[in-house]
Amino acid sequence: MRRLGEVVSTAQGLLVVRCPDRERPDVGASAVDESLDDVGRVVDVFGPVDRPYLAITPDDGVSPAGLLGAKLYAR
Repeated sequence: MRRLGEVVSTAQGLLVVRCPDRERPDVGASAVDESLDDVGRVVDVFGPVDRPYLAITPDDGVSPAGLLGAKLYAR
């Protein structure tokens, strides 16, 4: 597994994650939390090349606001 980054905000029902470096997953990658519970899927990559942001659409039953500050990983 590879670290995606930390959830820095929510916008229009999406999780916004800041990547720690240039490494980023492909669109469609599955995101999990530290407990390996499914959180959602990457739907967009945007921002600066050195540390991009990811937009993740949460799975049903996942509260975006409850994940603020959480570290997410790519499965």
